[in-house]
Amino acid sequence: MSVKPLRVAVISTGWISSVSIRAIVRRPHLELVGVWVHSPDKVGRDAGEIVGLGPIGVLTTGDLDDIIALKPDCVLYGAASAEMDAAAVRDYVRLLNGGLNVVTTNTPGMMFPDRWIPDLADQVRAAAEAGGVTIYTSGIEPGFAGDQFAVLLTTLSNTIRAIRAQEIFDYSAYPNRDLMVTAMGFGKPLDFTPLLELEGAQQFAWGPPIGLVAKALGVELDGVSEKYERVLTPRDLHVACGLIPAGTVGAVRAETTGVVDGQPFITIEHINRMAPDLAPEWATAPNGTYRLIIEGQPHMQCDLRLGTEDTAESANDNAMEATAMRVVNAIPYVVDAAPGIATSLDLPITAPRGALDSLTR
Repeated sequence: MSVKPLRVAVISTGWISSVSIRAIVRRPHLELVGVWVHSPDKVGRDAGEIVGLGPIGVLTTGDLDDIIALKPDCVLYGAASAEMDAAAVRDYVRLLNGGLNVVTTNTPGMMFPDRWIPDLADQVRAAAEAGGVTIYTSGIEPGFAGDQFAVLLTTLSNTIRAIRAQEIFDYSAYPNRDLMVTAMGFGKPLDFTPLLELEGAQQFAWGPPIGLVAKALGVELDGVSEKYERVLTPRDLHVACGLIPAGTVGAVRAETTGVVDGQPFITIEHINRMAPDLAPEWATAPNGTYRLIIEGQPHMQCDLRLGTEDTAESANDNAMEATAMRVVNAIPYVVDAAPGIATSLDLPITAPRGALDSLTR
């Protein structure tokens, strides 16, 4: 007996959304029925042509009401805005009130809404419950490497003294200049204050996954501390986001720590370089590594490496694909979930359906 595929719409055709569209089209249990685009020159075009698939018979729209009118089973939301969560939440509320389930790679705070902005969490939860639907946020980091992956490894633990999740990535292939420069501080002198250095910025991004791990382990956080360090590059670096001049920031380390009983317990550490030889005193690993270290009995270290070779392009491309698949693979589970904001603690393991590559059989 055949099962009717779930009807899915996608919001935007950026990097994550394009990967998602290509995956949805090849999955037999999913059917792409609509795509929203921001740019007027993309409106009315075949979505497949925009994302490099060729014609697939799904024309884009620039009106969110058109997506709601399609009544898909789920909407995958990947739109970006300078307003960040404020803009996304407005869209989430419209979609949820329209009775549509939503999966998104945006809004890291919603991965564990207890540590998100209360007013935004209340708006989204109320809309989901009113619409009788579910919303779920995920990604590779945050969304997996520093939270669900860590929780999974602790199922091997007898005692735990501390958990450290590290992202060790070369960002030279990442083209988003606003994120690289304005948010993280690459290419700027030390007297420039990037968003990541502002008090509370790291808690906004990585406080929720830390809270999720704490809840899974049944511990109460005293608070969350932040640390931000930079190292200058001695030479010009020509990278995907532009020139990083000599004497400006070429490597960044951000450390966000959940404190329990006065001691550091759960740490998410990002070590990001624009060249592999910078800041050798910081942790190193093959590019594209997510490393989990659990101090205790037993002591564990587990390296998850993305990419097939030690290049920034390979790691970056594979990380973006993994981010998209976290929500594409979750669609059937979110559709079946109870109304509200779902976290990774609420859903079963979101194993992919229809992912077998016939070329390998």
